[in-house]
Order: sequence, then structure tokens, then C-alpha cells
Amino acid sequence: MKKKYFVQIIITIGLLTVTSAFGASNNFFAKGKNLFDKNELEKSKIFFERDIVFNPKSEKSYLYLAKIFNKKEEDEEQEKNLNNVLLLNPKNDEAIYMLTILKIKQSNYEEAKELIKKFTLVCNDFCSKQKEINSKLKKITPENE
Repeated sequence: MKKKYFVQIIITIGLLTVTSAFGASNNFFAKGKNLFDKNELEKSKIFFERDIVFNPKSEKSYLYLAKIFNKKEEDEEQEKNLNNVLLLNPKNDEAIYMLTILKIKQSNYEEAKELIKKFTLVCNDFCSKQKEINSKLKKITPENE
């Protein structure tokens, strides 16, 4: 009888621990977004990274990390996070848009052209940005293209 009671207590404690860990992971993104909106980039970055630890498929956290690195002009880190977003969701038009702008900034017009084609196919929320990226691409494209 004591063993059965002891096992029930252990299972209950285990379930409570797991449940609270999942609940905390849901709050990490919300806290990070709140801090990001207040322009507290370093603090928000920590919460987005914590969210990814609990939920490695959190495309939103990767996207916001990319936005942070964009503001800090850390292109390599921004690109890594955008690529993670696109691995998780190849149709994320905001990530495609941001990566296209980054490739244009890097004067990588071949990759930018490919991303613009992809953007045209999947754009949903950022379709209004299509003219902007096309005009930016024209500025870096060599004359013989």
C-alpha cells in the first residue's frame, strides 16, 4: 500500500513539473515579444532563446531573433535565424522578405533574384513590399543582366 501511494506521489510531482515547464515555455515568447516591442533587445533576445530551448520549432522566436540581429546589424546571425525560420516554414513571407533585403544589402543579386521569385509565389502579408525589393535589386544588378 505504501509503495502504491509513493508511486502516485512521484507521478503527480513529475506531471506538475512537466506541466509547469511547458507553461513557462509558452510565456517565454510572449515576454520576449513584449520586451522587443519596448525596444529592450538584449532582454527580449534571452526570452526568445529560452523559448527555442523548450520549443525548437518556434519559428516566431527565430524570426524575432533575426529582427534583433537586423537592428544590431549583425548580418551573419540574422541570416542564420532567417534560414532556421525557412527550414521550419518555407512559406514564411516575412522571413523571405527579410532574407531578400539582406542578400540585396550584401550585393548577392543571384540569391536575391531567387528569393524574389519564391516571395512572389508565397507572399501573403508582405505582398506590398514586392515593388520595394524589385527596385532595390535593380540598383545592384549589373548592367549586362
